[in-house]
Amino acid sequence: MSKPAERNLIVGLDIGTSQVKAVIGEVLADDTLSVVGVGTHASKGMDKGGVNDLNLVVQSVQRAVHEMELMADCRVSSVFMSISGRHVKCQNENGMVPINNQEVTQEDVDNVVHAARSVPIAAERRLLHVLPQEFTIDVQEGIKNPIGMSGVRMEADAHIITCADDMAKNLVKCIERCELHADQLIFSALASSYAALTDDEKELGVCVVDIGGGTMDMVIYTDGAIRHTAVIPVAGNQITSDIAKIFRTPISNAEDIKVNYACALKDMVSMEESIEVPSVGGRPARAMSRHTLAEVIEPRYQELFELIHDEIRGSGFEEQIAAGLVLTGGTAKMEGAVEFAEELFQMPVRVGQPINIKGLSEYVDDASFATAIGLLQYGKLHTSNNKTGSNKTGDTLWNRVQSWFKGEF
Repeated sequence: MSKPAERNLIVGLDIGTSQVKAVIGEVLADDTLSVVGVGTHASKGMDKGGVNDLNLVVQSVQRAVHEMELMADCRVSSVFMSISGRHVKCQNENGMVPINNQEVTQEDVDNVVHAARSVPIAAERRLLHVLPQEFTIDVQEGIKNPIGMSGVRMEADAHIITCADDMAKNLVKCIERCELHADQLIFSALASSYAALTDDEKELGVCVVDIGGGTMDMVIYTDGAIRHTAVIPVAGNQITSDIAKIFRTPISNAEDIKVNYACALKDMVSMEESIEVPSVGGRPARAMSRHTLAEVIEPRYQELFELIHDEIRGSGFEEQIAAGLVLTGGTAKMEGAVEFAEELFQMPVRVGQPINIKGLSEYVDDASFATAIGLLQYGKLHTSNNKTGSNKTGDTLWNRVQSWFKGEF
């Protein structure tokens, strides 16, 4: 087997509540990303983004990573991994440094961003990302790249994302038991935005919602920068649970019914269509109308979308997301979900699939892979900026400023 260093490989590991996805990508000579290996396995031992059985999580990760390694014909040692859960919090902060009428240097940029992130953080919290939004030099606001400009003082606005340190340690411990090293923990919705968004959407204003099994993770962009992040601890598993309880079928069968037959809008389903529902305890299967299934699911989707709407409204950016909503994650793929969301939010809605991917794209051309592919995109930018970080050319300075905006902390 070849080694990652020989082929310039990057590995993304998305440990979700429902599934573990491991993806390995190769950075090609033209700086594009080619997927060369994919592994998936049912996630056990996770609940709403947190570890509740470490041994079961380790087994799930090992199987997904092994499948990925076999496909890519290589052995991996480190990964970029996602993190989610209600413990993830955000805040917007401001920092200021004097520049004494001199030209702004990279050191000044580093200092002002450091000043913005120097807010007190509780001992039990871990800093995940510092994402600069814009700079101000004296009275000139909204500066994206301040290097080379002159003034007396410079300010920076930054978006800071933190998580519970013990939650992060538990995730890291899982992959260390798989003999892997965590290059970095990345907030899952931030990773999804790397895979599914265009630059135009980020400039115009857009909200990414990653609807998984246990949580809904959100990121709001306006003017090209992140303004708000949030995690809502309710998601697709609630729908599966509803189906299992109301139609008295095992959870595994309820999940299959949800994936294959469910619809978020009952008006889109014919009254005549019927499906077979397995029973519990060895009882014979029963026939059920698909329309009845949709009647059960529609209120739950309405609840999920209303929670998202409340979060967007509470963020204060509802009027600034002209590009609308981009839904990622497995629960976003359900028939009728986009139409229902457009009706409720009164704005454009689309399902966000990974873009700009080569190689085994047919394996990952799916909204449920947005986070895993985003981890690869994030890792590519992170490693490329690290490699150029010691140079002092003007082009490299701009790369370093870009790395701040992309969350390269």
